[in-house]
Amino acid sequence: MNIETSALLRWVLVETSHPGNVGSAARALKTMGFSELRLINPKIKGVSSHPEAIALASGATDVLESSIEGDSLAASVEGCSLVLGLTSRDREFGPPAIDWESAKSLTETSVQSGGKVALLFGPERTGLDNEHLALCTHRVWLDANPDYPSLNLAQALMVCAFTLRETLTQHDDKRSTLVNREEMADFADPAAVAAMLEHWREGLEAIGYLDPANPKKLMPRIQALFARSRLHKEEIDLLRGIAKQMLLRK
Repeated sequence: MNIETSALLRWVLVETSHPGNVGSAARALKTMGFSELRLINPKIKGVSSHPEAIALASGATDVLESSIEGDSLAASVEGCSLVLGLTSRDREFGPPAIDWESAKSLTETSVQSGGKVALLFGPERTGLDNEHLALCTHRVWLDANPDYPSLNLAQALMVCAFTLRETLTQHDDKRSTLVNREEMADFADPAAVAAMLEHWREGLEAIGYLDPANPKKLMPRIQALFARSRLHKEEIDLLRGIAKQMLLRK
């Protein structure tokens, strides 16, 4: 796997509690040839310089030092047309659920067309919640023991990094150039979709279709509908144009 391919993968840890898991994640990434690590609202600020994180990084301190810590998950996935939220928990709404084999295939396709991919891992105790998953294009589960599917955060990241390295190394070797138009499409990133949904919420309220005092499950259903559609950037513009017209009727 070459450096250019590795640079298209972004690894995002959300609200991590234990510094040791951050260090172990950095070690796993460096071992598998990846380096772009994002830390969103870790429980301990400045976690990359915590002694336990440095100790468990075991030589991968360069990955720790270059990691980016921030408080905006939306900003961390900006520019990523494929955002995979790793969680074993079922959800009534949210993005389409796929297994890891399918996620690897989508990742390979995206990388082949030069697209940026983000992989999100949630807090150790609770995993990704609905708000986190709202910024994902897919919810992904790893095929584990159904009676005990829980993996340590660093273990889950290592499984993904190892198997992605295998898949992407084979891609580099083959250098296949045949990618259909749909796979090459310029998909909107989830942050743009989220902004469009907020625009639609305002528009639906303006025309009286959505009652803010009793919203029920309208917006989660609309969000799930758009999540299944893999919207393109020009489609976001079209939908925001519709929302603008709704607001003009206010």
